[in-house]
Amino acid sequence: MDKRLAAALECTHIATRICQEHFNHATVRFKEDGTQVTEADVAIEKEIREFIHTLFPADAILGEELGNSSLHELEDGWIIDPIDGTRLFALGIPLFGTLISYLEQGHPVMGVVHFPQLGQTIHGAKDLGCWLQEGDQRRQIRVDQKIQSLGQAVISASGVHGSDIFLDNGTVPYRLSEVIHRSKQFQIATDCFQHMLVARGKLHGAIDTLMKPWDIAALIPCIEEAGGVYANIQGKRDDILHGGSLITAATPELLAELIEVLQPQ
Repeated sequence: MDKRLAAALECTHIATRICQEHFNHATVRFKEDGTQVTEADVAIEKEIREFIHTLFPADAILGEELGNSSLHELEDGWIIDPIDGTRLFALGIPLFGTLISYLEQGHPVMGVVHFPQLGQTIHGAKDLGCWLQEGDQRRQIRVDQKIQSLGQAVISASGVHGSDIFLDNGTVPYRLSEVIHRSKQFQIATDCFQHMLVARGKLHGAIDTLMKPWDIAALIPCIEEAGGVYANIQGKRDDILHGGSLITAATPELLAELIEVLQPQ
């Protein structure tokens, strides 16, 4: 795992170079599922795949933009999201990230979350802890385990979609408004960035009502190794990559309360 972690960290330089070439002037197009993609997304994933294949030619790879390995059949291998938060990247907002992870028996055991425009990388791997790298400075990070209840907590969500505040056709009205009312402080954060703020102890819980496997995989080892907990919005941890949503929290007590409060009445 150390060799694959080192390779994933090396891949962050690819993401930084390409993002800086395209930042603030990326051309956006919409995919069939309505999500955005730019030439930078495709270029990053292509180069990362080539680099990984050079070092580990037998490894399977699944990426958001270039596919390959079957989403439901990948047990051991890599998952890549070249730009998590493409809409932010296209708007010139620097809170997007590159996500690289490795699975064993279907569970993420290594995750790298890199923020190219911020110069920050957070990485976690099984039994190796969770670390924040900023330039030459590297330090271990932990969640804030003092927080036991929603009334004590600072909570974020990636948006109001899939909630009782803004309900798309056919979606469940999760009670985000009640979370806002009960939490000590609430704010809208963004995609992978909010979950890494949980890992750093700056937020206590983060909510995403709509997630794909490549959005989730790299976050799980970081949260686990930082001492945090996670589940999907229905409270399930098994097969989290295909759970369709993600809540991360500093403590089991807070996670349980968030899930309970969010459920529609």
